[in-house]
Amino acid sequence: MPRPQLLLFDLGGVLVENVGFERLNDLLPVRMNNDQIKNKWLASPAVRAFELGVISPEVFAQRFLEEWQISLDASEFLTAFSSWPTGFYAGAGELLAGLGRRYRLACLSNSNALHWQKFDGFREHFHLSLSSHLLGVIKPDPGCFARAIQACGLPAETIAFFDDSLANVASAGKLGLQAFHVCGLEELEQALHPIGVL
Repeated sequence: MPRPQLLLFDLGGVLVENVGFERLNDLLPVRMNNDQIKNKWLASPAVRAFELGVISPEVFAQRFLEEWQISLDASEFLTAFSSWPTGFYAGAGELLAGLGRRYRLACLSNSNALHWQKFDGFREHFHLSLSSHLLGVIKPDPGCFARAIQACGLPAETIAFFDDSLANVASAGKLGLQAFHVCGLEELEQALHPIGVL
């Protein structure tokens, strides 16, 4: 395994704290466990369409509330939804600043117009910022990773990818990326040591 030339990060759950599933569970008519809610989210037609950039926030809210049987006003839901990503985990900015002096850094996120706007300030930490709603492709679809590899302009095997979704990690690995499953900053730092990055 060659030493990485570029580090490619998912945002939510790796560098960015997202309280979305917890807040969403509070809105549901029947609560779900973490795996159930995550699986339903990943399979949601409304979420997928919004994170592919093919529907507006307003249409997303209407479809999502109906799909999940949530009794909430659409504008009220969008206000709450916008607040779910709360910001970098403590220490994430400093970690990226240090890594950025020695490596090219990029992010690849399943995101949407509302959350990406909130992430504007984060993009100063990356040489390249990629989001599903701008690419028109979404993780874990292989096409999303193919587009990311192309945008990075490097052989896949020289890119180390970090994500909190096992499905995304598996898909990235099939395309030749050095793919690591990490949840949160502590696990990310632990994964960086064996590959000689930290």
